[in-house]
Formats: sequence, structure tokens, C-alpha cells
Amino acid sequence: MFDAKTVKEQCVRWIRDWFEENGKGCNAVLGISGGKDSSICAALCVEALGVNRVIGVTMPNGVQPDIEDSNRLIRHLGIKHYCVNIGPAFEALMAEVEDKLGHEASRQTRINMAPRLRMTTLYAVSQSNNGRVVNTCNLSEDWVGYSTRYGDAAGDFSPLGGLTVQEVVAIGKVLGLPTDLVEKAPSDGLTGLTDEDNLGFTYAVLDKYIRTGVCENPQTKALIDHKHVTNLFKLKPIPHFEPEL
Repeated sequence: MFDAKTVKEQCVRWIRDWFEENGKGCNAVLGISGGKDSSICAALCVEALGVNRVIGVTMPNGVQPDIEDSNRLIRHLGIKHYCVNIGPAFEALMAEVEDKLGHEASRQTRINMAPRLRMTTLYAVSQSNNGRVVNTCNLSEDWVGYSTRYGDAAGDFSPLGGLTVQEVVAIGKVLGLPTDLVEKAPSDGLTGLTDEDNLGFTYAVLDKYIRTGVCENPQTKALIDHKHVTNLFKLKPIPHFEPEL
């Protein structure tokens, strides 16, 4: 039985200890998307470090229809925040890339460029505010590679990296965050589809498989296994050649 209160307290201590070792007195800097993962990461950091050491950054790509969810979370926690619109940079860089390619960039290129620009933005804000960047990905996303390498998959520490989606939601409720943000259908904010639409299975099915090894549908199991194996490289350090000296 998952004890959300106990795990929440363990995570808060872990964040506090991590900063003592890797950034004593530094601030936690994270993107606030309005979804559960960034909301819960922000709340955990506030509890661990205090409200004055957490900085939220909203990063719309032009217009973000649900940005009020992000702003509501920022007000709820009372954290310092910046809004940096990546739209002009995205359009300028995409135009330059396509000009040099001589053709349109692929759909996946367009999807992944925004999160990579957002991570560049987070590190710019962090380095100008004595910060450490929070990776807000959870175990379920990492398990099947549902993240952008050097985008949302980057960061200096990962509070949710060992927790499934269902466990993250349970912790969000213990933290007393607005229910609609904690239970908001996960979406990449880029394609107009939910995470589950893109993945081809639900997080409930994935989480059960991760924790118990049970997946009743053999086709879904095969799909999860394929995604897991082919995306494991995202979680590993960059391999490097070791010369025989």
C-alpha cells in the first residue's frame, strides 16, 4: 500500500539534503506548466526549502490557452516567478533551420524544439538567480521515454523520478494542492493531444505494469516494453570512449 504522506515527507527531506550537498543556499528553479508534475515539484520544493527559495517560470510559446492554471499555482504557493515567452525565439530559430535545410522541419523537430528552448530558458533564469534546475519528469514518463532529451528530461535533480503518475497524484493531494491541477489530464501542451493519446495506453495500465509486472493486454505490454527498451538511453550518462593507455 502506497503511503503518500510518508513518501512526501521522505521526498522533502531528500530535496533538503540534496541542496545541502549540491547547492547550499541556492534556489530551486522550475518551469510551471499548470500540470500536476510541475505543481507538485514546486510544492515539494517550497516545503523543503521555503517559499523564498523557489522560483517558477512560465514559458508560453506565443499563446498558452491554459496559462491561468500556471498562474493559479504560482499564487497558491506564493512563489517568485517570471514569464518568458519563447514564441519569438522559437519562430526565429525554426525559420533559420528550415532556411538552411531547404525544406520544412519534421513534425517531431517542431514538437521537440519548444521544450529544448524552455530548458535553455530555465538555465538562463537559474544561473542569474543562484539556482538549481528541477527536472519535473515522473517515473512513468521516464519508463517509456515520454520526454524530450535536453528538454524536459534535463535538470539538476529529479524529485519525481522514482514515482509513478498515480503516486504523484496521491502526493499532490497530501500537499493540499488544487484538485483540478492534481487530476488534470496530462498533456504535452504542443500537439493538442493528451499523453495517453500519444502513448497508446493509460498511465493506470503503465503504472500497474511498472509496480507489479502485470499487464493483461499482450499488445499493450509489447508496446510498453518496446518504448522502454528503445528509450533507455535517455536515462543513461552519455557513453564515451575509453582509450587503452
